[in-house]
Amino acid sequence: MSRIAKNPVIIPEKVEVNIAIDAITVKGPLGELRQELIGDVEIKKEDTTLTFEAKKATKFSKAMSGTIRSLVQNMVTGVSAGFERKLTLIGVGYKAAVQGNKVNLELGFSHPVHHILPEGVTAQTPSPTEIILKSSSKQMIGQVAAEIRAYRPPEPYKGKGVRYSDEYVAIKEAKKT
Repeated sequence: MSRIAKNPVIIPEKVEVNIAIDAITVKGPLGELRQELIGDVEIKKEDTTLTFEAKKATKFSKAMSGTIRSLVQNMVTGVSAGFERKLTLIGVGYKAAVQGNKVNLELGFSHPVHHILPEGVTAQTPSPTEIILKSSSKQMIGQVAAEIRAYRPPEPYKGKGVRYSDEYVAIKEAKKT
């Protein structure tokens, strides 16, 4: 059995968990999330804890029990506390601004880049070179952050580009003649 699946998921107050045959739904103060389930994982709800167990002794079933447990833990954390991802723009003239559900980026191209945010993700720009993304879904916020970063990933010589706030970019030495 997966070692991750052995740990139970604790359900905080104000969070509802509904388990159906093919999906699990988690509702909380920050929204509602739904995850499709694979039939090889058995979920048991006891008061304020969820336990996960593989139905079969196959390698796939054991692996999926840990995966489903991690996904459900992220759902519970997302609807109760939420997730946040910070991006930093480094470069002369690089800036960002939020207008409704759109992030307008100026990244050194001849045209501005407009990134439309999906439903459930919000953005803030406390300074022109910082973007803070917030969402209840860890998967969605990671995908949006990766898409914004992909417009201008950090380059290795000067470090210019869009990077995660906790990302380290190894700077290469310039070619010497």
